[in-house]
Amino acid sequence: MSQPVAASGSSRLGVSLAFPASIVVLLIIMVPILLMFRYSFNEFDPRTMMKEGFTLQNYINFFTDAYYRKVFTDTLTVAAICTGLSLLMGFPVAYFLAKTQTRFKSILIILLVFPLMVGNVVRAAGWMVVLGNAGAANALMIWLGIIDQPIKLLYTPLAVVIGTTAVVLPFMILTLQSVLEGMDFAVEEAARNLGANQFTTFWRVVLPIAAPGVAAGTMLVFILCMNAYATPVLLGGSGITMMAPSLYGQIAKASNWPFGSSMALILVVATMAIALTSSWLIHRRYVRTMTS
Repeated sequence: MSQPVAASGSSRLGVSLAFPASIVVLLIIMVPILLMFRYSFNEFDPRTMMKEGFTLQNYINFFTDAYYRKVFTDTLTVAAICTGLSLLMGFPVAYFLAKTQTRFKSILIILLVFPLMVGNVVRAAGWMVVLGNAGAANALMIWLGIIDQPIKLLYTPLAVVIGTTAVVLPFMILTLQSVLEGMDFAVEEAARNLGANQFTTFWRVVLPIAAPGVAAGTMLVFILCMNAYATPVLLGGSGITMMAPSLYGQIAKASNWPFGSSMALILVVATMAIALTSSWLIHRRYVRTMTS
């Protein structure tokens, strides 16, 4: 009887220790969201910023305005492309790091984590140097004879995709690696001994095992891409406008708190809905693969 009692006491202690921190985190996250939710139904007043009320006009204005619809679709498109690219490029790296037994593995992981220690603004500034008309990318293409004169790379959607993917790629790799390291790689050898080729082994064995990491990494990266601010502003310029800079402009520059709050709520709801749906579909797809 002593062991169950001790376990029960330990569980209650853990809950009691985690409860205060959980409440603080919940308040930090939920209070601003609830305030934005309430503000989004107010009316904009140029003199007092907003007037108390309850109207859906802010949401109607957003979805009926072609400009803001384009901002929303551009944000979804960039986030989807960056998430897909980070998954395609990150999975082989994560697989290599999880499987390798080299003594330099810790150094490779440090090199992977190092970019996370540098702010997004600094990294975006570095990409501005690379992608500028006199930057390294144009100089290399001219040297290789691909182009005769510099082409516009900076302040384009391509620049935003490149910069954002570079920012989120380490998150995808680290998330996938943590799952793949728990994998028993002997199952690959077993599959090949049973006649499966490399593609079949990857599709039917490795990928289903990595599905939790794929789902978690995809959700994390998609959320980061949807809410990116510094990279789209510095690399996109006037070439593309995304949701985070746009809603910041409404609140900080136009002082239109009701409309900015409605944009923030739309961004939060759309991001979470799409991320959770994609995660559920990934889990569902590969659970079926493993049970078939």
